[in-house]
Amino acid sequence: MKHDKPVILITNDDGVTAPGIRALVNAVKHLGRVVVVAPDSPQSGMGHAITIGEPLRLDKVDVFDDVEAWQCSGTPADCVKLARDKILHTKPDVCLSGINHGANHSINVIYSGTMSAAMEAAIEGIPSIGFSLLDFSFDADFTIAAQVAEKLTARMLAQPVPEHLLLNVNVPVVAAQDFKGLKICRQAYARWQEQFDHRKDPRGRDYYWMVGKFVNMDKGHGTDVEALKEGYASVVPVTIDFTSNPMKSWLEEHWQL
Repeated sequence: MKHDKPVILITNDDGVTAPGIRALVNAVKHLGRVVVVAPDSPQSGMGHAITIGEPLRLDKVDVFDDVEAWQCSGTPADCVKLARDKILHTKPDVCLSGINHGANHSINVIYSGTMSAAMEAAIEGIPSIGFSLLDFSFDADFTIAAQVAEKLTARMLAQPVPEHLLLNVNVPVVAAQDFKGLKICRQAYARWQEQFDHRKDPRGRDYYWMVGKFVNMDKGHGTDVEALKEGYASVVPVTIDFTSNPMKSWLEEHWQL
């Protein structure tokens, strides 16, 4: 069936009933025909995992009033694949993922189910954005993040963009009067320094609980971490080509293969 309105696919990794995805749906549903396909349970930290060797379930749910919505038993990447093949039967105009409960800046982009869903869409040639708010709480205030999502989605729909456009957008937790707007950035060189606490369960068996801290080792300017600290929402263009051209040149020069 042909639709005159642009088709906006929305997904996430926190699950179809998460407050963040509701905020995203409400922010952009006036911009086009919104279809939601999201996990039936939280899938944070799944990265780009896909389901192989077991069946996937896809059920229609009444979660967003007049917006078509489906819950999927698989990963965020599975949701995008199934949405395109079994629900939309074609590419949507854009794919939006989020709004994630928690940060996905710097190295987090590798682990993020939110960003992997958006990346899966970009691989399919669908311009995509992953949205995250730097607040892990269930009752987080998504007001500013929703405004950012509306602005960027409208901009993406207003003019042609590269079909593999993929943006990683993070929004700081600040009061409205302290929010400085959007800033195009590069990904910071930062990572998690993990440790594993050795513990005993009630039966005396060993188990390990991952803990650690986030360390920013990037002293340069123009990073997503810097922008967020200054009160901006960071907008980082992400590539699906993992080739390191500087390292490729180094190998060609120094290794005789």
